[in-house]
Amino acid sequence: MEDFEKRIQAVHDNLSHWMTPEVLKACLSMTDLTTLKSTDTYSSVRKLVGKVNDFQTHFPGYQPPASICVYPNFARTVKETLTVPGVHVTVVAGCFPASQSFLKVKELECRMAVEEGADEVDIVLALNSFLDGNLSYCEKEIRSIRNIVGDAVLKVILETGALADAGRIREASFLAMECGADFIKTSTGKMEPAATPFAAIVMCDCIREYYGKTGRKVGFKPAGGISTAKDAAVYYAIVDTILGPDWLNPSLLRFGASRVANSILSEVEKSSVIYF
Repeated sequence: MEDFEKRIQAVHDNLSHWMTPEVLKACLSMTDLTTLKSTDTYSSVRKLVGKVNDFQTHFPGYQPPASICVYPNFARTVKETLTVPGVHVTVVAGCFPASQSFLKVKELECRMAVEEGADEVDIVLALNSFLDGNLSYCEKEIRSIRNIVGDAVLKVILETGALADAGRIREASFLAMECGADFIKTSTGKMEPAATPFAAIVMCDCIREYYGKTGRKVGFKPAGGISTAKDAAVYYAIVDTILGPDWLNPSLLRFGASRVANSILSEVEKSSVIYF
Protein backbone atom coordinates (compact mmCIF):
# COMPACT_ATOMS: atom_id res chain seq x y z
CA MET A 1 0.00 0.00 0.00
CA GLU A 2 2.89 2.34 0.72
CA ASP A 3 4.04 2.03 -2.89
CA PHE A 4 0.58 2.99 -4.15
CA GLU A 5 0.49 5.99 -1.83
CA LYS A 6 3.82 7.20 -3.20
CA ARG A 7 2.62 6.77 -6.78
CA ILE A 8 -0.60 8.66 -6.08
CA GLN A 9 1.32 11.45 -4.33
CA ALA A 10 3.69 11.73 -7.29
CA VAL A 11 0.71 12.34 -9.59
CA HIS A 12 -0.64 15.07 -7.31
CA ASP A 13 2.78 16.66 -6.93
CA ASN A 14 3.12 16.97 -10.70
CA LEU A 15 -0.52 17.60 -11.58
CA SER A 16 0.18 21.05 -13.04
CA HIS A 17 1.82 19.22 -15.95
CA TRP A 18 -1.60 17.82 -16.90
CA MET A 19 -3.88 20.68 -15.76
CA THR A 20 -3.60 22.42 -19.12
CA PRO A 21 -6.32 23.50 -21.57
CA GLU A 22 -5.06 20.96 -24.11
CA VAL A 23 -5.27 18.03 -21.70
CA LEU A 24 -8.62 19.10 -20.26
CA LYS A 25 -10.11 19.50 -23.73
CA ALA A 26 -8.83 16.01 -24.52
CA CYS A 27 -10.51 14.71 -21.36
CA LEU A 28 -13.82 16.18 -22.44
CA SER A 29 -13.50 14.46 -25.81
CA MET A 30 -12.98 11.17 -23.96
CA THR A 31 -16.05 11.57 -21.75
CA ASP A 32 -19.04 9.24 -21.86
CA LEU A 33 -21.60 11.96 -21.07
CA THR A 34 -23.87 10.11 -18.69
CA THR A 35 -27.43 10.35 -17.47
CA LEU A 36 -28.55 7.43 -15.33
CA LYS A 37 -31.36 8.74 -13.18
CA SER A 38 -34.68 7.13 -12.35
CA THR A 39 -36.23 10.43 -13.45
CA ASP A 40 -34.74 10.31 -16.98
CA THR A 41 -37.43 10.71 -19.63
CA TYR A 42 -37.42 10.48 -23.40
CA SER A 43 -37.72 14.25 -23.62
CA SER A 44 -34.88 14.86 -21.14
CA VAL A 45 -32.63 12.46 -23.05
CA ARG A 46 -33.49 14.17 -26.36
CA LYS A 47 -32.63 17.51 -24.74
CA LEU A 48 -29.22 16.21 -23.64
CA VAL A 49 -28.51 14.82 -27.11
CA GLY A 50 -29.55 18.17 -28.59
CA LYS A 51 -26.90 19.88 -26.48
CA VAL A 52 -24.29 17.49 -27.84
CA ASN A 53 -25.51 18.20 -31.38
CA ASP A 54 -25.10 21.96 -30.82
CA PHE A 55 -21.96 21.76 -28.68
CA GLN A 56 -19.39 22.80 -31.27
CA THR A 57 -21.54 25.73 -32.36
CA HIS A 58 -21.23 27.13 -28.85
CA PHE A 59 -17.69 25.85 -28.21
CA PRO A 60 -15.92 25.66 -31.58
CA GLY A 61 -12.49 24.97 -30.07
CA TYR A 62 -13.58 21.66 -28.57
CA GLN A 63 -14.34 18.13 -29.72
CA PRO A 64 -17.68 16.69 -28.56
CA PRO A 65 -17.93 13.99 -25.89
CA ALA A 66 -17.01 10.48 -27.02
CA SER A 67 -20.46 9.07 -26.30
CA ILE A 68 -23.78 9.56 -24.58
CA CYS A 69 -24.42 6.93 -21.90
CA VAL A 70 -28.01 6.03 -21.00
CA TYR A 71 -30.22 3.19 -19.84
CA PRO A 72 -31.00 0.63 -22.58
CA ASN A 73 -34.55 1.82 -23.24
CA PHE A 74 -33.16 5.18 -24.41
CA ALA A 75 -30.70 3.77 -26.96
CA ARG A 76 -33.01 4.32 -29.92
CA THR A 77 -33.86 7.84 -28.74
CA VAL A 78 -30.17 8.76 -28.63
CA LYS A 79 -29.42 7.14 -31.98
CA GLU A 80 -32.33 8.82 -33.75
CA THR A 81 -31.66 12.27 -32.22
CA LEU A 82 -27.88 12.33 -32.53
CA THR A 83 -26.48 14.16 -35.56
CA VAL A 84 -22.80 14.52 -34.63
CA PRO A 85 -20.52 12.08 -36.50
CA GLY A 86 -18.34 9.90 -34.31
CA VAL A 87 -20.31 10.24 -31.06
CA HIS A 88 -21.23 6.77 -29.81
CA VAL A 89 -24.38 5.43 -28.19
CA THR A 90 -23.44 3.78 -24.88
CA VAL A 91 -25.83 1.87 -22.65
CA VAL A 92 -25.48 0.30 -19.25
CA ALA A 93 -27.00 -3.15 -19.45
CA GLY A 94 -26.99 -6.62 -17.96
CA CYS A 95 -29.19 -5.53 -15.04
CA PHE A 96 -27.07 -2.54 -14.10
CA PRO A 97 -26.06 -1.57 -11.44
CA ALA A 98 -26.39 -4.63 -9.18
CA SER A 99 -26.10 -7.32 -11.87
CA GLN A 100 -28.40 -9.40 -9.69
CA SER A 101 -30.50 -11.38 -12.13
CA PHE A 102 -30.58 -14.38 -14.42
CA LEU A 103 -28.05 -14.66 -17.22
CA LYS A 104 -30.84 -15.01 -19.78
CA VAL A 105 -32.32 -11.71 -18.63
CA LYS A 106 -28.94 -10.01 -18.94
CA GLU A 107 -28.37 -11.53 -22.36
CA LEU A 108 -31.77 -10.37 -23.59
CA GLU A 109 -31.25 -6.82 -22.34
CA CYS A 110 -27.83 -6.58 -24.00
CA ARG A 111 -29.16 -8.02 -27.26
CA MET A 112 -32.10 -5.61 -27.29
CA ALA A 113 -29.84 -2.65 -26.51
CA VAL A 114 -27.66 -3.37 -29.53
CA GLU A 115 -30.72 -3.92 -31.71
CA GLU A 116 -32.02 -0.53 -30.55
CA GLY A 117 -28.85 1.24 -31.64
CA ALA A 118 -26.23 0.94 -28.90
CA ASP A 119 -22.71 0.48 -30.22
CA GLU A 120 -21.13 0.39 -26.76
CA VAL A 121 -22.37 -1.72 -23.83
CA ASP A 122 -21.27 -1.36 -20.19
CA ILE A 123 -22.03 -4.39 -18.00
CA VAL A 124 -21.26 -5.15 -14.36
CA LEU A 125 -19.14 -8.08 -13.23
CA ALA A 126 -21.31 -10.69 -11.51
CA LEU A 127 -20.12 -9.78 -8.03
CA ASN A 128 -22.43 -12.32 -6.39
CA SER A 129 -20.40 -15.07 -8.06
CA PHE A 130 -17.01 -13.36 -7.96
CA LEU A 131 -17.14 -12.72 -4.21
CA ASP A 132 -18.18 -16.36 -3.67
CA GLY A 133 -15.16 -17.50 -5.64
CA ASN A 134 -17.19 -18.82 -8.57
CA LEU A 135 -14.93 -17.35 -11.24
CA SER A 136 -16.00 -19.84 -13.90
CA TYR A 137 -19.53 -18.45 -13.81
CA CYS A 138 -18.21 -14.89 -14.15
CA GLU A 139 -16.21 -15.99 -17.18
CA LYS A 140 -19.24 -17.73 -18.69
CA GLU A 141 -21.36 -14.63 -18.29
CA ILE A 142 -18.87 -12.18 -19.82
CA ARG A 143 -18.05 -14.49 -22.73
CA SER A 144 -21.74 -14.99 -23.45
CA ILE A 145 -22.48 -11.26 -23.49
CA ARG A 146 -19.30 -10.64 -25.50
CA ASN A 147 -20.70 -12.96 -28.15
CA ILE A 148 -24.16 -11.39 -28.06
CA VAL A 149 -23.05 -7.77 -28.50
CA GLY A 150 -20.86 -8.67 -31.47
CA ASP A 151 -18.88 -5.73 -32.77
CA ALA A 152 -20.16 -3.35 -30.10
CA VAL A 153 -17.56 -2.13 -27.61
CA LEU A 154 -17.88 -4.08 -24.35
CA LYS A 155 -16.91 -2.39 -21.09
CA VAL A 156 -16.88 -4.50 -17.92
CA ILE A 157 -17.47 -2.68 -14.65
CA LEU A 158 -15.53 -4.23 -11.77
CA GLU A 159 -17.16 -2.20 -8.96
CA THR A 160 -13.77 -1.78 -7.32
CA GLY A 161 -15.26 -0.30 -4.16
CA ALA A 162 -16.72 -3.73 -3.40
CA LEU A 163 -13.44 -5.50 -4.19
CA ALA A 164 -11.40 -3.24 -1.91
CA ASP A 165 -7.92 -4.77 -2.13
CA ALA A 166 -5.39 -4.86 -4.94
CA GLY A 167 -5.43 -8.64 -5.25
CA ARG A 168 -9.14 -8.84 -5.96
CA ILE A 169 -9.02 -5.88 -8.36
CA ARG A 170 -6.19 -7.59 -10.27
CA GLU A 171 -8.07 -10.87 -10.41
CA ALA A 172 -11.22 -9.18 -11.71
CA SER A 173 -9.26 -7.08 -14.22
CA PHE A 174 -7.53 -10.08 -15.79
CA LEU A 175 -10.72 -12.14 -15.77
CA ALA A 176 -12.60 -9.44 -17.68
CA MET A 177 -9.80 -8.86 -20.18
CA GLU A 178 -9.27 -12.56 -20.83
CA CYS A 179 -12.99 -12.94 -21.52
CA GLY A 180 -12.97 -10.28 -24.22
CA ALA A 181 -13.63 -6.94 -22.53
CA ASP A 182 -12.63 -3.99 -24.70
CA PHE A 183 -12.49 -1.76 -21.60
CA ILE A 184 -12.33 -2.36 -17.90
CA LYS A 185 -14.24 0.20 -15.88
CA THR A 186 -13.90 1.05 -12.20
CA SER A 187 -17.42 1.58 -10.95
CA THR A 188 -21.13 1.96 -11.51
CA GLY A 189 -21.21 5.24 -9.61
CA LYS A 190 -24.07 3.80 -7.58
CA MET A 191 -22.01 2.79 -4.54
CA GLU A 192 -19.16 4.23 -2.48
CA PRO A 193 -16.29 4.29 -2.92
CA ALA A 194 -16.50 4.68 -6.67
CA ALA A 195 -13.44 5.48 -8.79
CA THR A 196 -10.24 5.97 -6.81
CA PRO A 197 -6.66 6.65 -7.92
CA PHE A 198 -5.66 3.46 -6.08
CA ALA A 199 -8.01 1.30 -8.15
CA ALA A 200 -6.99 3.13 -11.31
CA ILE A 201 -3.31 2.37 -10.74
CA VAL A 202 -4.00 -1.30 -10.07
CA MET A 203 -6.16 -1.61 -13.18
CA CYS A 204 -3.74 0.26 -15.44
CA ASP A 205 -0.88 -1.92 -14.19
CA CYS A 206 -2.99 -4.94 -15.20
CA ILE A 207 -3.73 -3.48 -18.63
CA ARG A 208 -0.01 -2.87 -19.22
CA GLU A 209 0.85 -6.40 -18.09
CA TYR A 210 -1.91 -7.92 -20.23
CA TYR A 211 -0.75 -5.95 -23.26
CA GLY A 212 2.80 -7.14 -22.69
CA LYS A 213 1.62 -10.76 -22.69
CA THR A 214 -0.95 -10.66 -25.49
CA GLY A 215 -0.31 -7.59 -27.63
CA ARG A 216 -3.98 -6.60 -27.24
CA LYS A 217 -4.72 -3.09 -26.01
CA VAL A 218 -7.59 -2.89 -23.52
CA GLY A 219 -9.10 0.46 -22.63
CA PHE A 220 -9.61 1.99 -19.19
CA LYS A 221 -12.69 3.84 -17.95
CA PRO A 222 -12.77 5.49 -14.52
CA ALA A 223 -16.34 6.30 -13.50
CA GLY A 224 -18.22 7.43 -10.44
CA GLY A 225 -17.41 10.55 -8.44
CA ILE A 226 -15.46 12.21 -11.26
CA SER A 227 -16.97 15.67 -11.05
CA THR A 228 -14.15 18.20 -11.45
CA ALA A 229 -11.54 19.05 -14.06
CA LYS A 230 -8.90 18.16 -11.48
CA ASP A 231 -10.43 14.70 -11.03
CA ALA A 232 -10.22 14.11 -14.78
CA ALA A 233 -6.62 15.33 -14.90
CA VAL A 234 -5.62 12.92 -12.11
CA TYR A 235 -6.92 9.88 -14.00
CA TYR A 236 -5.49 11.15 -17.30
CA ALA A 237 -2.12 11.51 -15.54
CA ILE A 238 -2.29 7.95 -14.16
CA VAL A 239 -2.99 6.56 -17.62
CA ASP A 240 -0.27 8.69 -19.19
CA THR A 241 2.27 7.64 -16.55
CA ILE A 242 1.53 3.90 -16.65
CA LEU A 243 0.27 3.21 -20.17
CA GLY A 244 1.73 6.09 -22.13
CA PRO A 245 0.47 8.26 -25.00
CA ASP A 246 -0.96 5.36 -27.03
CA TRP A 247 -3.82 5.19 -24.50
CA LEU A 248 -4.61 8.91 -24.50
CA ASN A 249 -7.45 8.81 -27.00
CA PRO A 250 -11.17 7.93 -26.93
CA SER A 251 -10.61 4.42 -28.26
CA LEU A 252 -8.68 3.47 -25.10
CA LEU A 253 -9.56 6.02 -22.40
CA ARG A 254 -13.01 7.14 -21.32
CA PHE A 255 -14.38 9.03 -18.35
CA GLY A 256 -17.82 8.05 -17.09
CA ALA A 257 -19.34 11.25 -15.75
CA SER A 258 -22.38 13.48 -15.74
CA ARG A 259 -20.82 16.62 -14.22
CA VAL A 260 -17.19 16.77 -15.33
CA ALA A 261 -17.88 18.34 -18.74
CA ASN A 262 -19.19 21.57 -17.20
CA SER A 263 -16.25 21.67 -14.79
CA ILE A 264 -13.77 21.26 -17.64
CA LEU A 265 -15.48 24.00 -19.66
CA SER A 266 -15.40 26.30 -16.63
CA GLU A 267 -11.72 25.60 -15.96
CA VAL A 268 -10.64 26.17 -19.57
CA GLU A 269 -12.89 29.17 -20.17
CA LYS A 270 -12.02 30.68 -16.76
CA SER A 271 -15.67 31.40 -16.04
CA SER A 272 -18.63 29.45 -14.72
CA VAL A 273 -20.13 27.33 -17.51
CA ILE A 274 -23.26 25.23 -17.11
CA TYR A 275 -23.97 23.87 -20.56
CA PHE A 276 -24.77 20.18 -20.11
